[in-house]
Amino acid sequence: MSRLKAVDELGQQVWLDSISRRLVESGELARLVAEDGVSGVTSNPAIFQQALAKDPAYIAAKAALPAGLTDPEARFEALAIPDIQAACDALLPLFDASRGDKGFVSFEVSPRLSHDAEGTIAAAKRLWATINRPNAMIKIPATETGLTAIRAAIADGINVNVTLMFSPAHVEAVAKAYLDGLRDRVRAGLPVRQIRSVASVFISRVDSKLDPKLPAELQGKVAIASARAAYGEWQARWSATGSEFADLANAGASPQWLLWASTGTKNAAYRDVVYVETLIGAQTVNTIPEATLNAFRDHGVAGATLASDPAGAKKVLAEVAALGIDINAVGAELQTEGLALFDKAFDSLLAAV
Repeated sequence: MSRLKAVDELGQQVWLDSISRRLVESGELARLVAEDGVSGVTSNPAIFQQALAKDPAYIAAKAALPAGLTDPEARFEALAIPDIQAACDALLPLFDASRGDKGFVSFEVSPRLSHDAEGTIAAAKRLWATINRPNAMIKIPATETGLTAIRAAIADGINVNVTLMFSPAHVEAVAKAYLDGLRDRVRAGLPVRQIRSVASVFISRVDSKLDPKLPAELQGKVAIASARAAYGEWQARWSATGSEFADLANAGASPQWLLWASTGTKNAAYRDVVYVETLIGAQTVNTIPEATLNAFRDHGVAGATLASDPAGAKKVLAEVAALGIDINAVGAELQTEGLALFDKAFDSLLAAV
């Protein structure tokens, strides 16, 4: 069995954190699904920037765009959305076979809307209708205004991948937005059974930010500890009985799964698959960059590690707090930095089209 497929056997979905026209047209995506158990694809402005720069298929595609299509964002969407649709179509058999639990492809609203709730809601509805695939997910950042848009999108029946989450406060606020959106929909007499959402918690950037401030014994441990603590809280929140989700579960709603993002190792001193091996648990997703996916296929070790040491995770977080470090404040800084990086990538992307 593929080492990656072994992860799927443990109940965690592996999504590829990359997309390009070549990925689908070459049959590579179909191979990853069949051989490695890959069950989803994510994209963001930085990913599409790299795809347009490296994939020769876009040269002809850009030349074929209508001459009258001059708005840069419209030109980008004209190039990108067919790729999203093609990936959705390639994963549709998996989506159908899993009864809507696997086979998702994510596409992000413009980073320029990250502090515009109404603009984000309008964009989410427009992109959802344009992509027009049941296994699409619209990515919305977990900013304060993004939370309003997430609730509205869920209430409107849109699958949502919440992005740029870095802290326990983000996890808590995003769960509330999802629950509120579902309840809005139930009150309106609308079905919730088909809706899916993931909460994308960024991992490696937390350690990159904190390591310089920490003693050696805590370096490289905070992101993993925080994710494990979040998973413990997730299990309590989304339990079908005796929880705040119980009424919605009875209405047919699905839990919002935690997704581990930014799981490529940025510190060369760390094992290159550390943020995959240490965070494997049922009913979660790991969205893995291509280089890290290849590394795990080669030498990764699959085991049920996510819930393996809850006491150890709490100990790490307590020691960090004792140093006067506020994880939620660090998360807010990282989100601001992440938004800036996506803005920069989006500007470069639009310049390229």
